Order: sequence, then C-alpha cells, then structure tokens
Amino acid sequence: MGWKATMGVKVAGGGGADKLRCPSVAAMAQSRMRPWVLRATTTVLLWTCVMQLTAVGDRWGPRVLKGWPSCRTAPEAASAALATTRLPMPVPVVEKAPLPPKRIYRNNGYLMVSCNGGLNQMRAAICDMAVIARYLNVTLIVPELDKTSFWNDPSEFQDIFDVEHFITSLRDEVRILRELPPRVKRRVELGMFHSMPPISWSGISYYRNKILPLIRKHKVLHLNRTDARLANNGLPLEVQKLRCRVNFASLKFTSEIEELGRRVIRLLRQNGPFLVLHLRYEMDMLAFSGCTAGCTREEADELTRMRYAYPWWKEKVINSYAKRKDGLCPSTPEEIALVLRALDIDRSEKGDTIGTFRSHVLSEPFVTNGSSGLLGIT
Repeated sequence: MGWKATMGVKVAGGGGADKLRCPSVAAMAQSRMRPWVLRATTTVLLWTCVMQLTAVGDRWGPRVLKGWPSCRTAPEAASAALATTRLPMPVPVVEKAPLPPKRIYRNNGYLMVSCNGGLNQMRAAICDMAVIARYLNVTLIVPELDKTSFWNDPSEFQDIFDVEHFITSLRDEVRILRELPPRVKRRVELGMFHSMPPISWSGISYYRNKILPLIRKHKVLHLNRTDARLANNGLPLEVQKLRCRVNFASLKFTSEIEELGRRVIRLLRQNGPFLVLHLRYEMDMLAFSGCTAGCTREEADELTRMRYAYPWWKEKVINSYAKRKDGLCPSTPEEIALVLRALDIDRSEKGDTIGTFRSHVLSEPFVTNGSSGLLGIT
C-alpha cells in the first residue's frame, strides 16, 4: 500500500516534471529562431534598399556623377567635363493668347469676295468686307486675291497673310471659313448664286437695304469688285473701330514674310539712320489716273493705251492738267528731288532706286544704284 502510494506519488511527480520540461524546451527553440528571423528580415530590407538605390543611380548617376572630377582628372579636364554635361537650359514656352469667344448669331447666308487691284487696295477691301459680313450677320469666305491685274501675281490669300490668325482673331465678331461647306459649294457649282459689283463708297445702310435681301434670297452672294466699296466717312464709330482692328490686328503677314521684313530692317539699320520713300510713280498708277505731267508724248500715248486695255478702268478720257491742278496726281521725281534738297539731304549720300518710272531724275543728285546707304527710293 505504501509502496503503491509512493509509486503513485513518483508517477504523479514524474508526470509533472515532464509537463514542466516541455515549455522550457519550446522557449529555448523560440529563442534560437528569433535571431534567424531577424537576420532574414534585415537581409530582405537591405536588399530592397540596394535595388531602389541602384534604380535611382541609373537614372541620376550619369547626370550628377559623370561630371564630377575624379582624383585622376586634371582641373581643366574636370571643368570641361562639367561644362559638357550640364543640364540643357529649359526652352521658354510662349503661351498663346486665349482665343476670343465665338459670336453666336443667326447666319443669313454666305459672302464670297473677289478682290481687285494691287495688294494695298486688296488689303483695304478685305477690311471692308469683314466689316460688311459682320453687320449683315453672314459667313465670310476667305477672300480671293486678284490674279488678272497689271502685276499678274498668282498668290493666294494664305501665301501672303496668316489665314488661321485672320479667322480666329475675328471669331468674336464674324464667322469666317476657308471655303464653302460641301452642300453650299454644290449650289455654287450648279450656278445657284448671285454675283455683282457693289456700288462704290456706299454706307452700311446700302448693304443692309440692298445687299442683305439678295443674300437671303440666293443664300450665296459673290461680290466681284471690292475696291473702295465702303465709304470712309459718315460711318458709325463701331464700324470704323472694327475696320481698324481687321487692318492692324487680324491681317498679319505669314511668318516667312515677317522674318524677311525683319532681316531687311536689320540690314538697313547697320549703317545708321535711313529713309525709304515710295514715290508711287508707277506705270499702272499713271495710266489709271491719267497723270502724265513731265512725260514725253510717246510716254503719254503708251499710258493712254494701257488705260484703254483694261476695261474695268472706267475712266478713259482724262484731262491730266486739270487732275494735277486738283491735287489728284502723285509728285513727280523732279518734285521729289526738290523736297529732298529742302530737307538738307546731302547730294553725296548713296542709296538704291528700285522700280521707279523716270528714276534717272533722282539717280544723279542723290542715288547711286547698286550701293546701300541713307536713301532708298521705290
């Protein structure tokens, strides 16, 4: 009995010892695993950092480190390396001016325009036609330039003017299209439109009362004459303001022409102050106006024949003396020579004479052809 009790106690005691020994073993195992887990985690973190730094170094290293002088590089070579590897200067971005909002209006039809005359007359006509289109609430088609006049110039509108700027700069006043919409173009191809020359020096009331009903009737109106078709005086102030806006803000030369103009100005300024004088003394102008003062009999006859050769020049019989007396003729080269003398321009000044009718009058006292200088006469 005692032995059994003792044995029972031993057995019972032995079982308790085993139970106490198991937690201690587990604790020892855990304590051994912790360093390995810590090492593995640290290794993974370090490896991740190395990979990130490598990626950053590949991107920024060539820009920063390649230009850094090494211990083997001479100072001059180092400065040269830095100079060649500097980051490029950022190109300034010129922000375009925001486009004006479109003007919303009920379109009464389409206005086609064929300009006539020289470039200056066509420029003025384009301004007039844009104003007329705006106040008639019609759509203006980009004007066609004259190709049948004295100069035989085949240029289109977009060859001389910035057509995109012309369209967008006026979008808050009038709708302008490069060409007719396809449906409307078919009507024109079938002859379903009206063509006419407007009356010269007319006011806005003429276009509202006479031209607008024709546009509403035919949908497309073609004005085949544009020189001096809108009066200069007696117009509302807002009409004149829009006229000036088209002339000075919307009609821009193409970038190629503007660059050529800047080059010419730079060349002229290289030698100091200069004077450019446009005599407007050209054969077509003299033939059209009938101003033949100072011309020989043969020259006057040639100018008269030229005037009769162009049927759209309406005035054929012209009294040159009376026209000159009324102040409607340009100054002659002889008169310009007197003006230059009155301005105290030195006779020895050299310059160029370009395309001037009877330019020999100015060549001797003031101008030497082929050289550049103070005086330029065209």
